[in-house]
Amino acid sequence: MKKHGINLGISRVDTHVFVELKAMGKLSHEDYQTITPMLESAIAGIDHPEINMLVDASEFQGWELRALWDDFKLGLQHGKEFKKLAIVGHKKWMPFAVKIGSWFIAGEAQHFDTLTDAIVWLNK
Repeated sequence: MKKHGINLGISRVDTHVFVELKAMGKLSHEDYQTITPMLESAIAGIDHPEINMLVDASEFQGWELRALWDDFKLGLQHGKEFKKLAIVGHKKWMPFAVKIGSWFIAGEAQHFDTLTDAIVWLNK
């Protein structure tokens, strides 16, 4: 059995609110077909969204090719709405991926080794 997918939620630490996403396994096109409408629905209710997002990629193994394209399209479509994007994970390629991903969002993106460090940064 191979577990994969995306969990999406809203978290609050003290007075700061952020979107929390956990990516697990190797993401598929079907994963994006599920998560994209939920994310778009949440964003649609906000006049001028400035989203702080925490991505827990500690169990993330990568993308299937079509899912990588889905992720790219999602970034292009909604990148201007991200104020801060904190990605936590331990793969050697993640800092490089975060740097490339930062080209497609209006805000800042950072890679972290721990959830605590990522949350502290999001709350600044």
